[in-house]
Amino acid sequence: MSHQSDLIATDIDTYLEQHENKELLRFLTCGSVDDGKSTLIGRLLHDSKMIYEDQLAAIQSDSKKVGTTGEEIDLALLVDGLQAEREQGITIDVAYRYFSTAKRKFIIADTPGHEQYTRNMATGASTCDLAIILIDARHGVQVQTRRHSFIVSLLGIKHTVVAINKMDLVEFSEERFEQIKQDYLEFAKGLGLKDIHFAPISALKGDNVVNPSEHMPWYTGSSLMQTLENVEIAGDANLEELRFPVQYVNRPNLNFRGYCGTLSAGIVRPGDEVTVLPSGKSSKVKSIVTFDGELQEAFAPMSVTLTLEDEIDISRGDLIVHSQQVPESTQSFTAHLVWMSEQELIPGRGYEIKLASTRTAGRINAIRHRIDVNTLEQSPAATLSLNEIAQVEVTLERPVVADDYRRHKGTGSFIVVDRLTNATVAAGMIQADTETDTSIELQDRSAISTELRARRCGQTAALIQLTGGDDALRSSLLFTLEQQLFNRGRLPLALTDQSDEQVDALKAAGLLLLTDHDGLQADLVLTLDALQTQTPAAQVNALLEQIAQAELI
Repeated sequence: MSHQSDLIATDIDTYLEQHENKELLRFLTCGSVDDGKSTLIGRLLHDSKMIYEDQLAAIQSDSKKVGTTGEEIDLALLVDGLQAEREQGITIDVAYRYFSTAKRKFIIADTPGHEQYTRNMATGASTCDLAIILIDARHGVQVQTRRHSFIVSLLGIKHTVVAINKMDLVEFSEERFEQIKQDYLEFAKGLGLKDIHFAPISALKGDNVVNPSEHMPWYTGSSLMQTLENVEIAGDANLEELRFPVQYVNRPNLNFRGYCGTLSAGIVRPGDEVTVLPSGKSSKVKSIVTFDGELQEAFAPMSVTLTLEDEIDISRGDLIVHSQQVPESTQSFTAHLVWMSEQELIPGRGYEIKLASTRTAGRINAIRHRIDVNTLEQSPAATLSLNEIAQVEVTLERPVVADDYRRHKGTGSFIVVDRLTNATVAAGMIQADTETDTSIELQDRSAISTELRARRCGQTAALIQLTGGDDALRSSLLFTLEQQLFNRGRLPLALTDQSDEQVDALKAAGLLLLTDHDGLQADLVLTLDALQTQTPAAQVNALLEQIAQAELI
């Protein structure tokens, strides 16, 4: 619902124009179970007069049936929309609510507090500018508080409000507020949370949520709503480096060719020299087109159509950047991954990776370590289960621009899609390779096994022998198969004349070996006799399929 302004009755056009130009703040509420997240959102809506009369009447009726606040209206029912949520008194799904005040527009994400819904919280937090972390004044900093704070840090949310709720149950104690504040600051030192605000509130009673509290004269700071209205988010956008992922090529007639998309970073103006990746071709911006006419400047996160002075080949998935600041493309990067599927992550398995508007095949080559979201401890892991978070290594089949997530959310984040079910199984945040690992320990023996080497490459170390056909066919397919495996991110090696001892050493290094000679102990024999009449592409694809069926790749 929009802010109820007097202009609505007197000058609706002016009101709509003012409302359209208000700054939008996206924020989420998170915290331990029963800390009062949904009640807080209900209180924000109620005290801001954002609830219709029929809604209020319905909530009053529902409060008598399933409410948890005794004789008082249960404002949490405004956002706990699922029947299971109302019956259990918890939040399961991510509930979004919109409201506005005279200063700002808001979109709230009410995220689940339970650990088994970590993926839901990560989804809700991914687009937010600010996080409200609720702490029950009776219990202080809990395990789930630490987990949510870590996820907020991981997802790059720059502003945090720690709302110490249920102050009415600790007699609005200043001493208790200060104790929890210090406990949280001590814990948050290692998370990199920079802009942290603290507010003592009572969501149930309304103290210090929208209006200042008469029960806490010792608190001289802003109310929660005042903080939300005044926190500075305009400087959060990266306006230095242009990133314009092309989502659609608009060609309504022969005289117009425009490239549509949303600026994820930077500023663009007509006349700017730009480069298109991955092709590397350059041109100049001819115009910036919108439904309301042409612009002289566009900046993140505006959605616009760019036209260029030159006719160059650009398609969906390409990235337009400034020619003076062309980022490097890469086929591999390190990232934090939130696993969202009930099926475990299998390192080396092929997935589809969607980064900005680009879709490409890829794989999670290795799990560097799994992160315990409750204690923040790191531990080795062979697989990832639902809701687990880890640092992983990702390899793609073609180069992309993979920015550090902390500088470029749009081109620094990606999702992992199961190619069979088309389900999103993970969300990732890219980390710059320049990060220094301060936990390196000297080792007196190799800790990298053959299995680890093979898993990194998404293959099983083995010797594959080609037999049948004539000598020329075997030799040609040997090196063609080596090239195709390499193009798919594997580490193959075509052998010409090696002994069994040398083969064993190369297999110990995790390599996938290919040979067309007899006399070596092969793990897989591929016969070419039935392939001689087929095209080269069909021959290679048939061999690759047999290797995959043998579970070597």
